[in-house]
Amino acid sequence: QVQLVESGGGLVHPGGSLRLSCAASGTRFTMITMGWYRLAPGKSRELVATITHDDNSDYADSVKGRFTISRGDAKNTVFLQMNSLKPEDTAVYYCHAGAFGWGEARDFWGQGTQVTVSS
Repeated sequence: QVQLVESGGGLVHPGGSLRLSCAASGTRFTMITMGWYRLAPGKSRELVATITHDDNSDYADSVKGRFTISRGDAKNTVFLQMNSLKPEDTAVYYCHAGAFGWGEARDFWGQGTQVTVSS
């Protein structure tokens, strides 16, 4: 089983910045697509950003121009640079990987990291 290890969450003031990191363990599976989802109290799970193996990225309208997703050279690491943070960005952020290996397609999830934006 692939393990996704997340880091970088915390408490920041409005207008501040955070950088989230996620690394996938193991070599059996290739991480084809990686991304970030978030879940806030009283809201449905929201796709924040995704990035493909060849570095094509997409963003939710609510974060365009503020967040940037990127991958490491090994393609098993993904980052989310979050700038100009707003209180409505407060949520648990989950790393996701769509992977393929040994003829199988699998989805893997991290445990989540809390992001709180408050004055």
